[in-house]
Amino acid sequence: MKKLLTVLFSVALALSLTTVSFAQDAGTAKDATTPAAKKEDAKKAETKEKHAKKDKKHADEKKSDDKMKSDDKMKSEEKPK
Repeated sequence: MKKLLTVLFSVALALSLTTVSFAQDAGTAKDATTPAAKKEDAKKAETKEKHAKKDKKHADEKKSDDKMKSDDKMKSEEKPK
């Protein structure tokens, strides 16, 4: 019985130590030099570019809306004459 408990304890201890080492390796597995990381970085850059274009387009639309509003105001001011 003592031998069984000793074996179980040693197995449990070995598993707990192994789990810690695997947890540390998980962080270094995704290194910036791997192709998957480079591909992911490229995707992030592409997404940022798309968002920047979308924001610029939205700003341009708002600018044109403001211009239309000012044109409408100018026309309404000219009518009473």
